[in-house]
Amino acid sequence: MPLTMSREVFVTCAVTGSGATQSRSPHVPRSPRQIAESAIAAAQAGAAIVHIHVRDPETGAPSRDPALYREVTDRIRAADTDVILNLTAGMGGDLMLGPPEAPLPPATGTDMASASDRMAHIRSCLPEICTLDCGTMNFAEADYIMVNTPAMLRAMGAEMTALGIRPEIEAFDTGHLWHAKQLVADGILAEPALVQLCMGVPWGAPDDLNTFMAMVNNVPAGWTFSAFGLGRHQMAYVAAAVLAGGHVRVGLEDNLWLDKGRLATNAELVERAVGIIQRMGAQVMAPEAVRAKLGLVKRAPAAR
Repeated sequence: MPLTMSREVFVTCAVTGSGATQSRSPHVPRSPRQIAESAIAAAQAGAAIVHIHVRDPETGAPSRDPALYREVTDRIRAADTDVILNLTAGMGGDLMLGPPEAPLPPATGTDMASASDRMAHIRSCLPEICTLDCGTMNFAEADYIMVNTPAMLRAMGAEMTALGIRPEIEAFDTGHLWHAKQLVADGILAEPALVQLCMGVPWGAPDDLNTFMAMVNNVPAGWTFSAFGLGRHQMAYVAAAVLAGGHVRVGLEDNLWLDKGRLATNAELVERAVGIIQRMGAQVMAPEAVRAKLGLVKRAPAAR
């Protein structure tokens, strides 16, 4: 296929995620204030979008507490630095099973919430973008299953559309893109859609270039896609995404290291990505340009 390199590229910074990274780097933000400050620093370094999870400020464990999301978003919105808010809606679909001979009842760590509960912080904070993990998969650790049933995705996707929030379809394999196309065909999601290609997350799509291009080739014409790779391949996927005609995601959710033996901050990862994009001859898009491209609406949160 012909090379269709992007000439204008937006950068998303995934600020903290929900993985067990707190003990592995002092730079992974935990409290709402730390998450907001790290997001603002990433925006100042060139990120147009910040992708936000929240954590229990005391333990660092992942959280769905709407009050924590509200504090983070209020702090970011109060800053002088403009940035697009992208909140996760992926929490609340965690199924932990027991050993093979006794898988039930669900094990400690299971967090299965209703569609309404999974969207509570989205209704409260009204971000410009929120994520929709478009499928169920075995997810890396032990017998943890990331559960997103067709009915759940239809309910959550319909509410995102009704709220006027742009879903970011997180696709961890080609089947997730297949499902996303069906949600658009059924009128649950609006077209053109926004997609995040998630590469190298066990046990989704591996992060080799053949698989990456299979994912890219399954994104419909006219849709906008971004991509990331985990760990040491994060910066390689900055270049690969731009070459393939897409946009870029970096951040401590996906990778803790700037160089061998040197732990990164979110701002440093964004600065490195911006440098790669610019040296490839592309321009880095500012938030207002991204809003115009994606049809985003910047709004104040709902009243308390």
